[in-house]
Amino acid sequence: MLELTRTLQNKSIVLASASPRRRELLGQIGLRFKVIPSTFEENLDKNLPAAQYAQETALHKARQVYKSLAGERVPDMVIGADTVVERDGIILEKPEDNLDAAATLRSLRGKTHQVHTGVAIIDSSADECSFTETTVVSFMDFSDQDIDEYIASGEPFGKAGSYGIQGKAAAFVKGVEGCYFNVVGFPLHRFLRELDQFISNA
Repeated sequence: MLELTRTLQNKSIVLASASPRRRELLGQIGLRFKVIPSTFEENLDKNLPAAQYAQETALHKARQVYKSLAGERVPDMVIGADTVVERDGIILEKPEDNLDAAATLRSLRGKTHQVHTGVAIIDSSADECSFTETTVVSFMDFSDQDIDEYIASGEPFGKAGSYGIQGKAAAFVKGVEGCYFNVVGFPLHRFLRELDQFISNA
């Protein structure tokens, strides 16, 4: 895996995401990339299975940025990603306001939910690879006061499911089954495995 990350250091890579958490995670494994946030409106059918919804949204994001670079030097790789939280078959994205965040957190407390991150890769030949990684997260039964204090911190906003596992919400987490980094916003190990296969098949 480390050999692959060294190889990627010589590639021109575009990350089609404004997420600071994804920038940090990809930088953590040594990738160098340019950030061009996608302008794709996340308006796909919420009746899709949540894992499929995340994967297709990631693909649309990557495609939008790839097409926006037409006429310029095509990068070796464009990476798109999208993370959603699923509770009882319902897709939970970023909260619109305090009330939305509170309702979401109340629905998650004391229960188990799934976090799906879809990832899409488009190479310079316009070949595509995409997948979804799923992690199961269990929350303790925290109080309304905990919810109010957490919302007052500002942390829920801009995050799927109204929480960030890497921040204060870590106190709510009873257990994680699967990739922790997937919950943060990008499944590093799965990404490298899929990318290695994608490059081998090119």
